[in-house]
Amino acid sequence: MRIFRHFDDVPASLRGAVTAVGNFDGVHLGHRALIAEGARQARETGKPLAVLAFEPHPQEFLRPQPESFRLTPLRMKARLLAELGVDAFFAVPFDAAMAGRTAEVFVRDVLVQGLGVSAVVVGHDFVFGKGRGGNLATLQNEGARHGFSVTPFHTILAGAGEKISSTRIREALKAARPLEAAKLLGRHWAVEARVEHGDGRGRAMGFPTANMHLGHCLAPAFGIYAVRCAIMDNDVTVERHDGVASFGIRPMYEVPVPLMEAHLFNFDGDLYGRHLSVELVDYIRPEMRFSGLPALIAQIADDAQAARGILARHPRTPALDA
Repeated sequence: MRIFRHFDDVPASLRGAVTAVGNFDGVHLGHRALIAEGARQARETGKPLAVLAFEPHPQEFLRPQPESFRLTPLRMKARLLAELGVDAFFAVPFDAAMAGRTAEVFVRDVLVQGLGVSAVVVGHDFVFGKGRGGNLATLQNEGARHGFSVTPFHTILAGAGEKISSTRIREALKAARPLEAAKLLGRHWAVEARVEHGDGRGRAMGFPTANMHLGHCLAPAFGIYAVRCAIMDNDVTVERHDGVASFGIRPMYEVPVPLMEAHLFNFDGDLYGRHLSVELVDYIRPEMRFSGLPALIAQIADDAQAARGILARHPRTPALDA
């Protein structure tokens, strides 16, 4: 898959693509179904399959917040899209110029003159353009005028007829319900970062940890998790390990910035500087303050045992209706 941070000077081989347009934060089951519809059209017409999303997310530009809400930073989103067979990912910058484009100007500048799209697939509630002034009807009218088709894709529903949405996934993760998030995503949610040097306390206690600052992604509920970890090299998984992880401020030590500390089972090696993906499988307990080091070590041992039991019960790719 080719990644572009612009919408002009597109190679001739990628012009005329069937293009899925949206934010696709999380690349959840609803997003995957929409992209699958684009892939079907691309196969039938012999066109490339493309995804157009904004980077940063428009909300990050228009209403910046101190805490990130992103489920999938750019690097992870690109890898997930590549796994779906997307030929080109246009991660178009969202800035003041983009925010100021009316819906009609966006269609003309980006979709027609820039990408030369042959077909567009969007959610049925799609809105776009300055002040969110364009909607599905606007896009369909512009498509008819410029000669590209528009397919509205209806929302995929989860249990009890509720919409699968990035918002619901964020709420589940913030509320310490990673299994609920996994059913909406179609996979366990993961955080990715480079492993940093820590204070060495975990190793001294017999439970060495890989320490990671999450950076530009959602902070889940503080606490202890059963996890699956992937050691990565150039975005390719080279080794997998089950484990147990803590995310938070460590009440006994009160670190100033929340930290992910993952202990990998059956691993003995150096992870410093390596890129690690940590899947949150299930929540074990909240953070706690202990009376002393022996109590903390005993609890970590109990957490590791609990994590092993949880991981034995849960598959790597949970079904939506599991």
